[in-house]
Amino acid sequence: QPLQPSLFWYYLLELSFYWSLVFTLPFDVKRKDFKEQIVHHAATIFLISFSYCANYIRIGTLVMVIHDASDCFLEPTKIFNYMKWKKTCDSLFMIFAAVFLISRLLIFPYTVLYNTYYYSMEIFQPFFGYYFMNALLIILQLLHVFWSCLIIHMVYKFILQGTMEKDMRSDTEESDKDEEREKIREKETNGIAYFSNVTSDSYIQRNGSEALNNRTHLANGHVKER
Repeated sequence: QPLQPSLFWYYLLELSFYWSLVFTLPFDVKRKDFKEQIVHHAATIFLISFSYCANYIRIGTLVMVIHDASDCFLEPTKIFNYMKWKKTCDSLFMIFAAVFLISRLLIFPYTVLYNTYYYSMEIFQPFFGYYFMNALLIILQLLHVFWSCLIIHMVYKFILQGTMEKDMRSDTEESDKDEEREKIREKETNGIAYFSNVTSDSYIQRNGSEALNNRTHLANGHVKER
């Protein structure tokens, strides 16, 4: 399989992209699927490196294209979500969900896994690369099933409620915890301010009434302090 210059740069960009994700994982928000993300990045890096070294260029590029097909819709969905463009975000998410489910639950197993497991046996005998690469591809497919369940659940909620639910992976996000802490702090500060205002007002009213009571009115209308 000859290596075209365009494929070389495609491999280089994909490998550098996933390495950058690995380097930024400790500083990124830890979601519910943090461990699955680590497994996915490790399996992807091994697959890209091994397919390049073993010259499995065709199957390697096919796997990367299948993954990139849905990711190109995921990133703008996140952007519009941060911008609070709800309708645009929901529309892009539905497109992303359709592309993700079709590419990773239909195209990936019926094109990639079938060729690497069965069709390759008609040409070569089993060897280390056969078991190693197929094991990593199965790991990816299991992760696809895991994320597909989350996506289907979100789509189901969207159909019932008419609005997109928050990311199913975000139930335990650190950012959500920080927001909750900020809300609690705001409530506490508002409560303290309200309590201080109430106590100060009652103090003023009480002392004011006492001050008025301590005064005696003279017959000529003047006030005399006791």
